[in-house]
Amino acid sequence: MKLSILWRLVVIQYILYRHGLDEIVLGLPILRSFRFIKYLSPWYWLSNNRRRSHGERLVHALEDLGPIFVKFGQMLSTRRDLLSPEYANALSALQDRVRPFPADEARARIERALGMSTDTAFAAFTAEPLASASIAQVHAATLKDGTAVIVKIVRPGVEARIRQDLEILYAVARLAERYWAEGPRLHPVEVVGEFEKTLYDELDLVREAANAAELKRHFKGSPLLYVPEVYWDLCRRDVLVQERVFGIPIAQTDQLRAAHVNMKVLAERGVEVFFTQVFDNNFFHADMHPGNIFVDASDPEQPRYMAIDFGIVGSLMPEDQRYLAENFHAFFNRDYRRVAELHVESGWVPRSTRVEEFESAIRTVCEPIFQKPLRDISFGHFLLRLFQVARRFDMEVQPQLVLLQKTLLAIEGLGRELYPDLDLWETAKPFIERWMRERIGPKAFLKRFKNELPFAVEHFAELPRLAITALKHTERQTEQMAAQQRELQALRLEMRAQSRRNQFTWLGSLLLLAFVISEGADLLHWSGWRQLSLLGWATFISGLVFTYFGFRRL
Repeated sequence: MKLSILWRLVVIQYILYRHGLDEIVLGLPILRSFRFIKYLSPWYWLSNNRRRSHGERLVHALEDLGPIFVKFGQMLSTRRDLLSPEYANALSALQDRVRPFPADEARARIERALGMSTDTAFAAFTAEPLASASIAQVHAATLKDGTAVIVKIVRPGVEARIRQDLEILYAVARLAERYWAEGPRLHPVEVVGEFEKTLYDELDLVREAANAAELKRHFKGSPLLYVPEVYWDLCRRDVLVQERVFGIPIAQTDQLRAAHVNMKVLAERGVEVFFTQVFDNNFFHADMHPGNIFVDASDPEQPRYMAIDFGIVGSLMPEDQRYLAENFHAFFNRDYRRVAELHVESGWVPRSTRVEEFESAIRTVCEPIFQKPLRDISFGHFLLRLFQVARRFDMEVQPQLVLLQKTLLAIEGLGRELYPDLDLWETAKPFIERWMRERIGPKAFLKRFKNELPFAVEHFAELPRLAITALKHTERQTEQMAAQQRELQALRLEMRAQSRRNQFTWLGSLLLLAFVISEGADLLHWSGWRQLSLLGWATFISGLVFTYFGFRRL
């Protein structure tokens, strides 16, 4: 292991220790007998950790550890069903209230990237950060024409910190894949690779601007989702200027209720936005934590989502998209056998898997949660049971679906906060059924035929020439295959002949060896040869004959 990785591990341990997270660990029931150890630490007596809650300590530790750890905290903050209120509330600060870097440094980075002063680029620029996250920081500004915008700046030194922590993740993943029994099934190195790609994509703000523009085209004029405008002339790799949206943060449920927002409609539209992105557009916002989502409550009965921060987006391969849709469709219809068959067909479980057993295991896990509102579903327990089934049937992790799984968990967490009585299955089922009809049914066939018809008409005149060319190509291939067959036949005959020669050679050598052993030293004198028996001469002559035929071509 590299010295840099070992040193980083030491630094991580030091940061956790300095923020008093050792005290949290020693508070676990299994380790309570060893709690006296904390009193031996100088940090316990010299730091102010005792005046801070456990949640605050965890947040400050994650901020000091760097962007990757902050991302982990952001993901955890959306799972209030898995965390205590203390930790969930504290971790929510990581969504947009990470410790900021100085405004002077932000202004200098903007001016260096744009090649002009902020006074030249903007009519007004607010020094106080509007939001601060793990990768970048956001300031409010106004363009010369009076348009309110946000200016997003990549944190200084963040790329080096990410690269350093990724080395640790890769080292741990390689060890897990090599020495952990579950490693080959979970593909930890590939999962870290997917994570690495998303992180480095997030560092390029021009890519984020392009993602925003693509998503805006998909939802242009949509009542479901609004995507802010990008100002390309002021965008660089580490600076992004985008329209500022004014809405109610999705996490402020009290404000939403005060604005009389229809929470049921809002939750249902969130599910629709997710499935529209994944299946209709095949391009989805993959960082949908509460800090990145606002609500336009101008029409409380028909609220609209407003999204920001498009650094992480995802898309699926056509085969993965189709298999997922078919899985959802079978799942919503409780067709567990079809779910099992699809997993085998797609290679997500080994081909040798017994479908009946897999079907029974899936039914056991899924049936108890059907037709229940989100408030009555323990997704932590559900996921635990699902992982147990996956382990039992050697189900492999699909690294290309990690982003989708992360997004789905975030959406489910948001739905739980907005409208706990939401029936997730009944909300999503009509969408999936419509998608299946449009993509797989007769209507889909006619649509594809219509789309392919211009191409077919364009190339119809070429069919005779293509047919003749194909026939000639087939004829040449047939002749080549016949020549190859003849060569193979000749080679087989030659090998057979060589085998016979080898047999004669070995037989002759054995006969000569037997002759020498039986007659021994008598062969050194002429008298010994004259006294050879008939059997001796026969053995000698036979050995010579067989050896001769073994060394000549038959």
